[in-house]
Amino acid sequence: MKGKIFLVCLFLAAASACRAGAGEFPASDARITWVGRTEVQGSDVSFDWSGVYAIVRFFGDELRLRASDSGKDYFNVWLDEMSAEPFGTFCLQGDGQTVSVVKTGRMDFHTAIIQKRTEGEQGCATFHAFIADDLGAARPLRERVIEFVGDSYTCGYGTLSHNARDPFTPETEDCNLTYAAIIARHFGADYWLIAHSGMGVARNYGDKFPGWYMPDRYLQTFDEKKQPAWSAKQYGVTPALTVIYLATNDVSGQKQPAREAFIQNYLRLIREAKDNYGADHPVLCIVPKGRDLMFDYIKGAMLQNKMKNVSYMVLTGKVHDSADELGASFHPNYRGQLKKAYAILPYISTITGWPLEAKVLE
Repeated sequence: MKGKIFLVCLFLAAASACRAGAGEFPASDARITWVGRTEVQGSDVSFDWSGVYAIVRFFGDELRLRASDSGKDYFNVWLDEMSAEPFGTFCLQGDGQTVSVVKTGRMDFHTAIIQKRTEGEQGCATFHAFIADDLGAARPLRERVIEFVGDSYTCGYGTLSHNARDPFTPETEDCNLTYAAIIARHFGADYWLIAHSGMGVARNYGDKFPGWYMPDRYLQTFDEKKQPAWSAKQYGVTPALTVIYLATNDVSGQKQPAREAFIQNYLRLIREAKDNYGADHPVLCIVPKGRDLMFDYIKGAMLQNKMKNVSYMVLTGKVHDSADELGASFHPNYRGQLKKAYAILPYISTITGWPLEAKVLE
């Protein structure tokens, strides 16, 4: 009995020592893995693109975060692995907040993954510091990485809604429930999103932001700011492929850009990805659901294309239904996004050589 008491005392003493050593660790700490486009200024890390996530290995029974947000953003949190259902969520709004990211109830090392689930229009987040008993080396980027370039379908606009006539609210937006996140989970890949609702290749929804289309935003560190420019070489990670899922907004409101202007912008976007990652870098172009005119436009771009390793596929109007598989403002909800993922998976498997495993998507 005395031996057991002695061991318990040692454990409590160790736990107390760790608790006493709790402190703040800068968000820019080299032990934290960041996935996606960010800007580091001193100890701060700022970002606004949908889907950016941090991987933090910490010791203790709780991880807290000191952060600010220019708007109001929602975040998903997981322990160890990302899945369709997060371990928890939190919201950031305003300057200098301290939030409890996750409570585990166990004094041990844990891996937390924190993802911005809302897009740049909702705000720019700045993480100042993580608060824990200690930090360990976080999981590095996986061998498999995918880059997705898109619009509201890729942002997850309305994915948490179950009624097409529901108005959009930021609470219903979750990029973790998109075809992109589902595909990444299936292949055990990390991923980042370059996506903004309403963006087109040569025309935006409602003719917003004339002259500022996705080929322009693709060059930016931030979604909502034209400067600073993004440097793929500085980031130092080459994805296995780039998936481009655009053009729905180009033909919105019964309007469309000139065919040749679209083709040149589409080829410019592909060329930008090639400039980032090399001439042999694979690019998969997706013709959006039920957009016959865009099939003609994108096929025209493919016929003019002289770059290597560029493929395209078509999503027809039957890829998902328009009843219970649509969410807010007639955007695909999680059920609709699942069907998109099932349709796209074989193309990515063929292009990358990654096996297409027989397992249920989530």
